[in-house]
Amino acid sequence: MKNSLLKDIGLAFFRITISAMMLFHGLPKFQKLIAGNFEFGNPLGIGAAPSLFLAVIGEFVCPILIIIGFKTRWAAIPAAITMFVATVIVHGEDPFGTKEKALFYLVAFITIALLGPGKFSIDKK
Repeated sequence: MKNSLLKDIGLAFFRITISAMMLFHGLPKFQKLIAGNFEFGNPLGIGAAPSLFLAVIGEFVCPILIIIGFKTRWAAIPAAITMFVATVIVHGEDPFGTKEKALFYLVAFITIALLGPGKFSIDKK
């Protein structure tokens, strides 16, 4: 019982803190989107506006879902994909120290997708 409780507390702490930190990257993008400013990079070649929209989903919408623990595993996938694009495409040629943050978030969101939210979530799994 004690180990299970500690595991669930650890999962909640991990998913909430990682996602809260990601919100600091996603909030400016969200504000840019709602202000109608679609100037953004185009790493996938689909256009600046769709790229911004996808980044907002991965860096703002999905972390909110992960924080509250709603569809956590599913929400972690777009967040991980966004960080994969940041690591491999946007910062692909950069030194490791530059892409390290995106790689850290990629690993974290993959871990959340694999482990799930724990019992302290809306999903409660």
